[in-house]
Amino acid sequence: MSDIRPVRFGVVSTARIAREKVIPGFRTTPFVEVAAIASRDAAKARATADALGIPVAHGSYEALFADPTIEAVYIPTPNDSHVDLSLQAARAGKHVLCEKPAGMNGADVARLSALPAGIIWAEAFMVRYHPQWIAARDLVRSGRIGTPVGVQSWFSYKNVDPDNIRNKPETGGGAALDIGCYPIVVSRFVLDADPVRVVSLVERDAVFRTDVLTSALIDFGGGRHLTFTVGTQCSPHQRVTIVGTEGRIEILIPFNAPQMEETVIRIDSGKALGDASAEEIRFAPSDQYGLQGEAFAKAVRGVEPLAYGVADSLVMNRTLDAIFASESSGGWIDVMSRA
Repeated sequence: MSDIRPVRFGVVSTARIAREKVIPGFRTTPFVEVAAIASRDAAKARATADALGIPVAHGSYEALFADPTIEAVYIPTPNDSHVDLSLQAARAGKHVLCEKPAGMNGADVARLSALPAGIIWAEAFMVRYHPQWIAARDLVRSGRIGTPVGVQSWFSYKNVDPDNIRNKPETGGGAALDIGCYPIVVSRFVLDADPVRVVSLVERDAVFRTDVLTSALIDFGGGRHLTFTVGTQCSPHQRVTIVGTEGRIEILIPFNAPQMEETVIRIDSGKALGDASAEEIRFAPSDQYGLQGEAFAKAVRGVEPLAYGVADSLVMNRTLDAIFASESSGGWIDVMSRA
């Protein structure tokens, strides 16, 4: 496939994740070319473009969408703008890779049903493209840990900056939307199933009003459970354990896998406690952002279809809705009742 022309991407905003993670990741694959970047501040766009070696800087998002040389855009703006910008870019003929979460809630994401025909749109869950997660799913599917019965996860960081968008409810801040989506998406990935019902426990910051410690128990049906806690004012930590009737798989750095560095997962039969019977599986250096960009670009070029689109994102965002509905009701919430 060396003769496939790279997809020319434009980046919507100078967000930190774009500068430090996604753009470097895109540059690890020959299928993607980062051709332009935009900001509502023209000077900031130009400075960022110069610093990152991006040839074109646009002083507005509208100018980027109107650029005839750009085929696709990556959107890492605040959560409350994701749907509007996705629709605006798509109506200008651009394919869209949009940061998670796709919107503020399920109703917001449902507006993406108005995307024009022929436009490829996806929510940017890079973890689904990392070799460690593909291997974990393959191990589960092969029966290596018997019948899967549960996933446990913790994901946290500490951010008490009142000016940070993650601490602003009006732009979609808080633990569940920012990082709670990750335990959900990897559980859906390895279990090949979607959530059925949810019960949650949520703690909110007295000033920010965002959820700062959120735990959920999610029933995937068939005797399969996900339990997770996510926090925005805790010591940084992340881990995922997938448990089956005959063993377990542990993902050591499940979400922020270091770019272009070796990663490790463990598989354990449980014959001895304390990891004494665990085996390590090591993966060569890779970049999950680059692999995601490559998969998206191949879909744009018609080489391989993209497995995830708006329907997938609706399930995710309705599950997040159910977490907050359970916070209010104090009981179980049927995920599909959020439709």
